[in-house]
Amino acid sequence: MKKFMNRPERFVDEMLEGILAAHPEQLDYVNSDLRCIIKKGVGKRKKVGLASGGGSGHLPVFMGYVGEGMLDGCAIGGVFQSPSADQMYEVTKAVNAGMGVVYIYGNYTGDIINFQMAEEMASVDNISVKHVLGADDVASSPKGEEHKRRGVAGIFYIFKIAGALADEGADIDAVASIAKKAGKAVRTMGVAISPCIIPEAGKPSFTLGEDEMEIGMGIHGEPGVRRGKLMPADNVVDEMMITILADHNLSEGDEVSVLVNGLGGTPKEELYIIYRRINQILYSKKIKVFNVYSGEYATSMEMMGFSISVLKLDNDLKKYLSKPANTPFFTQVQL
Repeated sequence: MKKFMNRPERFVDEMLEGILAAHPEQLDYVNSDLRCIIKKGVGKRKKVGLASGGGSGHLPVFMGYVGEGMLDGCAIGGVFQSPSADQMYEVTKAVNAGMGVVYIYGNYTGDIINFQMAEEMASVDNISVKHVLGADDVASSPKGEEHKRRGVAGIFYIFKIAGALADEGADIDAVASIAKKAGKAVRTMGVAISPCIIPEAGKPSFTLGEDEMEIGMGIHGEPGVRRGKLMPADNVVDEMMITILADHNLSEGDEVSVLVNGLGGTPKEELYIIYRRINQILYSKKIKVFNVYSGEYATSMEMMGFSISVLKLDNDLKKYLSKPANTPFFTQVQL
C-alpha cells in the first residue's frame, strides 16, 4: 500500500479536518462530530432539508454535494462503511427547518437499516422524514427487479434535481416525488481495470490481471457481469451502452443528460475518449444530449475505471437539473 496519509485509523477524520479547514465558508459540523457534516447556516431558511450519508472513499459522494442548491447535510462512515444511526439523527435535527427532511442514499443494506433507525429517532422530535433510494446500477439486477439495484454515480442527479426544487420552497411530498422520479430516470453501468485499497485493510480488495477488465463492477468491488481481456475504449463503451439503452427504452427524439464518471484513477483525457463514443452512439440513434458531466463524481478510492450514467429528461427534470448549485466539489451556473 502506497498512500499519502498518516495512520490508517485516522484516514477519514484527518480527511474531514482538511475539507472543513479548506471550506469553512460552506461547511460545518454538529454534535462535536466531524462525521456529521452540514451546510453552513443551515436551518435559517424555511425549506425541506435534504440529507444523505454513506461510507468514505467515494468523494465527491456523499459529503461533497453539501452546499447551495443540493444537500443540507451528510453523515460520514468509515471507508466503505455506513454511518451510524445516531450520526444520521444528529444531521437530521440540524437540517430540519420545520418542513421535514428527505433522506437520499444508496441502496445498501447497512445504510437502509441505519437510516430507518434515524427516522425512528427523529419521529420522537416530530420531524417528518421520507426516504429516496439511489438504485441506478443496471449491472446489479435485471430489468423488472430494479428495487434490488445498487446505488452508484447516478445519485448525483437525484441530489441535484431534488436540491433545486427544495430551494424553491416546495413541500416534502413534492421534493420526495421529484427525487424518486429522477432516480427512476437514470441508468448507470461501470467498468474497472484495477482494484482499490482500503487504508485499514492495507491490501487490494480484489484482484484483476494486468490485461483484464471487469464490466459491471460495483463501487465497492462487487462482482460485475463479465470479466475478460481489456478491449479498446470504443468496444467497452459499445458493450455498456447496449445494456444501458436497452434497459432505458430510449427512442428517437428523447433527450438525455450524460455523466461520465471516473472511479478515482482514470485521467480526464480517457473520460473524454469515452464520451466521444457515447456521443456517436446517441447521435446515431437521434437521441438529443442536453448536458454532459465528465469527471470524478462518485469514486472508489484509487480504482481505475469509469461509469456511464444516462438520465432521461422531461420538462421538470430538465428544469431543475438546469438550476445553479455551489458546493465544495461541484459548481454550476444556470444552464
